[in-house]
Amino acid sequence: MRLTLLTTDVFMLGLLVAGAIYAALAYQSAPLRATWRLVFQRPAGLASAIILSLFVGIALVDSVHIRLAIQTPEGQPQRYAEPMSLLDFALKPLVEARERSYSAPLAIRGFRKESFERNGHPVRDFPPLKFGGRHLPHEDAHVEDVRAKSLSALAQGLAAVLVMLVVSLSLATWQSGRSPRDVITTFLLGRTQWPWRTAFITVSCVILVSFFVACLSRGYHVFGTDQTGVSILVIALKSIRTALVIGSLTTLVVLPIGVFLGVMAGALRGWVDEVIQYVYTLLASIPDVLLIAASVLLLQAFIDANPQLFQTALERSDARLLFLCIILGVTSFTGLCRLVRGEAMKLRELEYVQAARSAGVSTARILFHHITPNLMHIVLISVVMQFSGFILAEAVLSYVGIGVDPKTASFGILINSARSELAASPVVWWTLTTAFVFMLALVLSANLLADAIRDAFDPRTRLRSSAE
Repeated sequence: MRLTLLTTDVFMLGLLVAGAIYAALAYQSAPLRATWRLVFQRPAGLASAIILSLFVGIALVDSVHIRLAIQTPEGQPQRYAEPMSLLDFALKPLVEARERSYSAPLAIRGFRKESFERNGHPVRDFPPLKFGGRHLPHEDAHVEDVRAKSLSALAQGLAAVLVMLVVSLSLATWQSGRSPRDVITTFLLGRTQWPWRTAFITVSCVILVSFFVACLSRGYHVFGTDQTGVSILVIALKSIRTALVIGSLTTLVVLPIGVFLGVMAGALRGWVDEVIQYVYTLLASIPDVLLIAASVLLLQAFIDANPQLFQTALERSDARLLFLCIILGVTSFTGLCRLVRGEAMKLRELEYVQAARSAGVSTARILFHHITPNLMHIVLISVVMQFSGFILAEAVLSYVGIGVDPKTASFGILINSARSELAASPVVWWTLTTAFVFMLALVLSANLLADAIRDAFDPRTRLRSSAE
């Protein structure tokens, strides 16, 4: 066994470390701590943060890859299998429970009729699945078994929720020194300093859904299978990492380019401003899809011409994913650059900047110590709101065939495969439905959190809220 870190794996783990460092610095800074407190004191902000934390946790588990050793004859160098993530090992039972083709959610028979032998006679019927319902003594027990597993999942989930509620209320009673009745009443009415009631409802929903999926996955494909018989649940869970890599890595590419060029253009003005405006206006005039398509095709041609640069197919797919993030960031910085330029033009005329210039402070110090820190709230708001846009952009690009590698699990690939499935008869509806539900949860959570961050970090919004 050997640990293998892909380029995007290093990025995801580095992003986790950077987030932990920023959280520690924000906790030590009283203004930042107060601002982030406003973010999580909003019920929508805290609920969306919980959902996003779940998605990030799944992506991090899927970002640790291991290559298992293959038995080789003596005297030959050790060989290793294709890299597998920790999530792959956790989902191995579902991966191995592969069907022949399509199967509907919770089904025990195939979705389309096939020719096969039954009791020694050739028939054409819906074939029994290899995995779905194989534990049933007979097909008539299917509905009752699904009902029993659903009730068992509901009972286990409610028990876990009840234990969490009792422990939480006991800790709150012990820390506050109040009577249990007052604590329960305050919690139920939502009069706590933090929106604990919202957090409890959100976590409870996550627990119930998790128990339901886990219990039913022991005997069925909860979200059905695709054309090759692979569980849609496995593809959807692995698509989370692709979406988060696209959103976060592209954002980090946009951030330094947009901020640096925007500050330089707005603060220095003159020929510098004209050159930078010409550059981002030129890029903005080129259709993004054409530029991205040309870049991706060039990269694919390079990969095909130099296969020796990549040891595994997963490394080739990862290289294409990384390059897509870079080219998507290079073509998307213009909006942030315009925003930063306008704010820098306003800040350069303020009294404290004029005083620093009169005192002989260098231009570089004025740019990076007086102007840039005072526009970072706008940058943070813009970057967080662009995050979900990049996730949707990946889905659109993969839909038209110029996104991630076809072997990479992504919501765009799922939607692209659903394009032909919706025209089939009967309609294969669960692929698009699963991609829609997962993307809705991810993008909606990101947008709600971005809205809470905007309201907390934008001084004008905070002033309006205090005035009301």
